[in-house]
Amino acid sequence: MVTSRSDAAVPSLPAPSVPAAAPGAPAVAASRADASPAPVAAPSQGPASAPAPYAPPSFGARYLDNPKPAYPMVARRRGLEGTVRLEVRVSAEGIPTSVKVRDSAGHEALDEAATTAVWHWRFVPARRGGEAVEGVVVVPIRFRLGDDEAG
Repeated sequence: MVTSRSDAAVPSLPAPSVPAAAPGAPAVAASRADASPAPVAAPSQGPASAPAPYAPPSFGARYLDNPKPAYPMVARRRGLEGTVRLEVRVSAEGIPTSVKVRDSAGHEALDEAATTAVWHWRFVPARRGGEAVEGVVVVPIRFRLGDDEAG
């Protein structure tokens, strides 16, 4: 099951930067038919040349106060248990923009309960360097009878 928020703002990617020609240098235009690759400047050896470290989104921070999914009554009555693994796309603001079942618990009621709960969660967004960016995290939700709720 894949669901997406239609009201979520889709982040726009910055346009690729095009280096300006040096003063007095002839301007060169590339066309789609131009098969030769554009020359690439050698990377500088300074610390700015290293890619910024990436940290994926997370959901375990205590201050986020993400409630456990309710254990569906029909699943309790039937003695159903299992673990659902959800793939969640998280915006730079920490809001889920897409939630899909990556690995089912084997019971639709458990999958739906997990998906519904995670839509209401808040996440610590992924970071590239010091900047919050969109990212994807896999969230396991375990349903076990005897637990007060899923977790």
